[in-house]
Amino acid sequence: MKCWFITGVSRGFGLALAKAALANGDKVIGTVRSEAPDLQSPEGRLRVLKVDMNDDEGVSAAVHQAFEAFGRIDVLVNNAGYGVLGPLESSTDEDLHKLFQVNVFAPIRIIRTALPYLRKQKGGHIINITSIAGRAPGVGAGLYAATKFALEGITATLAREVEPFGIKVTAVAPGQFRTDFLDTEPRQVDTQDAAYASTVGAALDALYRLNHLQQGDPALAAQAILKAVAAEPPPLHLLLGADAVERARARMRAVEQEMICWEPVSASTGFKDA
Repeated sequence: MKCWFITGVSRGFGLALAKAALANGDKVIGTVRSEAPDLQSPEGRLRVLKVDMNDDEGVSAAVHQAFEAFGRIDVLVNNAGYGVLGPLESSTDEDLHKLFQVNVFAPIRIIRTALPYLRKQKGGHIINITSIAGRAPGVGAGLYAATKFALEGITATLAREVEPFGIKVTAVAPGQFRTDFLDTEPRQVDTQDAAYASTVGAALDALYRLNHLQQGDPALAAQAILKAVAAEPPPLHLLLGADAVERARARMRAVEQEMICWEPVSASTGFKDA
């Protein structure tokens, strides 16, 4: 039996993952901002904490409560987050600060608070839910992609730092899944003119037309994460969704082609005697 700490279990991936872990016979401590999750566990294997990811002290306190409640946490999942969509030019400092607070600073605080416990228990698995936008960003999601890029970078570095302690780290990058993310989470920044209609406007129109028609099934995504947790060794980077795999491959091909094209210039910048 594993003990999970999952942020944002009221809907979407967090809810699906909590259900899957409970169905697997595990224990779950989940956080919500306000809404009670549609979760039941008559065996007393579920605890729900109300935490606002904007509340630094509340975030840290929730981690302490989780370890105190179950004695240990085997899998820590940074899932809570939201999006801001629209042209970068129309965004505000408030948009940027709030987005990074929830999507980047809160996960860092959670990890930082949890690491002394994880090192003491000589193991654990940290899972950061990022996005394909953090590897192959699309038009109109610049700020959101920036936060997911940050979480991808943190994951890659953290994995090497904590490997000697028996702690594993995975970045999970989903593509488009049939959740209510587009119904409730993203805030669209205001646009004063039609300058970005053919780029950002067209991209967001296509995104919203696909809402509730996405190929990805959150329940199957949760099962994929359970498989990754059970794997030895687990993946450092896990893509979820065929669309995510294709976007990542296309991005890698484009980067490789550009590197080859510009390699002579890149290599020309060193001292001759170095």
